[in-house]
Amino acid sequence: MKVRVVLADDHPIYREGLARSIAEGEDFTVAGEAASAAEAVALVEAARPDLALLDISMPGGGIAAAAEIHRRYPEVRIVMLTVSEADHDVMAAMKAGAVGYVLKGVSATELLAILREIAAGHSHVSPALAARLLTAMQAPGKNDAAPGVQDLTRREEDILRHVARGLSNKEVAIALGLREKTVKHYMTTILEKLRARNRVEATLIAREAWGDGT
Repeated sequence: MKVRVVLADDHPIYREGLARSIAEGEDFTVAGEAASAAEAVALVEAARPDLALLDISMPGGGIAAAAEIHRRYPEVRIVMLTVSEADHDVMAAMKAGAVGYVLKGVSATELLAILREIAAGHSHVSPALAARLLTAMQAPGKNDAAPGVQDLTRREEDILRHVARGLSNKEVAIALGLREKTVKHYMTTILEKLRARNRVEATLIAREAWGDGT
């Protein structure tokens, strides 16, 4: 089964080129194109894709579109593809439900590789932005106390280490001999303990605590 992708960007030439690049991937198919937030939401409703690739600065706002898509169709994995490197945009996108934040400077080959990872259940934030996102999360005033991993149980720590290595819930379940539903339950608790809004933030906290080797 091919991964079905919808694209939303208000620059026709860029969007058409992006669609061609994605269609060249043998495991992808473009299920539709949109030029605004409203069109993107309507397109997701009609096409029910696996991935929604959204620009932040399109009319109506890509982050607003992401939040609405995530609210209505949480099974659709949302990726922001944008020129914005602003910390507040990255944070807002993650809060809205995006599992990927990719800068438009990536090559077509890099983008397809990232989309494959995300379709498989992983998350992705461009490395340079990931470090800044963690710094912003830990800035004074963000929390009463900095989130940490010291309150995790041994099982929760094991699961987070696997997630931080890029494994999906299903892959973690196989690795640890658990049911996927059990891993999802543990992840909910882990996010609460770390005060993380999603897997991306939890991964960044884990890597800060344990290093890139996790």
